[in-house]
Amino acid sequence: MLIKIATDLNESDVTPCEIYQQRRRFLQSGIAIAGAAIGGSLLSPDVSAALQLGKITPGPFSTDEEKTPLDDVTSYNNFYEFGVDKSDPARYAHKLVTDPWSVSISGEVGRPGTYTLEDILKPHALEERIYRLRCVEGWSMVIPWVGFPLADLLKRFEPTSKAKFVEFETLVDKKQMPGQRRRVLDWPYREGLRIDEAMNPLTLIAVGLYGDVLPNQNGAPIRLVVPWKYGFKSIKSIVRIRLRGTQPTSSWTQSAPREYGFYSNVNPGVSHPRWSQKRERRIGEWRKRKTLMFNGYQEQVASLYAGMDLKKYY
Repeated sequence: MLIKIATDLNESDVTPCEIYQQRRRFLQSGIAIAGAAIGGSLLSPDVSAALQLGKITPGPFSTDEEKTPLDDVTSYNNFYEFGVDKSDPARYAHKLVTDPWSVSISGEVGRPGTYTLEDILKPHALEERIYRLRCVEGWSMVIPWVGFPLADLLKRFEPTSKAKFVEFETLVDKKQMPGQRRRVLDWPYREGLRIDEAMNPLTLIAVGLYGDVLPNQNGAPIRLVVPWKYGFKSIKSIVRIRLRGTQPTSSWTQSAPREYGFYSNVNPGVSHPRWSQKRERRIGEWRKRKTLMFNGYQEQVASLYAGMDLKKYY
């Protein structure tokens, strides 16, 4: 997204250490060992300790490409709730309070309700998956995410046969998220997936990166990662998940439907109206590289779109 709005950038703070440590302490009581049920009390250590003890296992589908340095991952972000410049999230996201946090589950499910973050995380064994992330603007990263498959979460809430799509919403709070004071988008930020995309084993609910908890600017405390789609599909700071029978309208599709389609799969053969998608620049590299179909995950996801015109359904 290249919408430019003037901002007063007179600070240089990143997320303060004490806020980051607070997140670590919170997840000590929020991430559970595999097999615990909703309402159970068996909790694992925090993400870093779990990684050191082998409780975060290497996940499938990870790339062996060189990882993007942590400093770049946490300082160069699109998170318009905090501002439109890449540095704004790292400057202002420390205002976001992530403890307590809850997620509403509704729509075509057998077990709707509002669940605390502890409830959301408790039954799930954590994995580290090193995924590519490709932005529609032409830059990319390789990030070691910590999380678990979205499919595992959705199955717990018993989707009905009418559930064809999954809709997500980000928190709305103008006091904590100063970017929402401007009508860059129609807040709240909304995204959606087809149910088979949501259930694909690549689709990840992320609660950490680089073996530690998510920094606020990267979507704390809970976000989506869909590695074969452009980065704006990976919605951050989720507070609402709704399963529905009809296709939801995503925020960027609503804002600019000619530029951002519902599917938003990485497809170098479909140019953005204002630039080509055939090449990309990996953060930390000078030379551009060829953009891969489905961001390099064609083997895992191409069958989802068999028979579809991917230039029409972009």
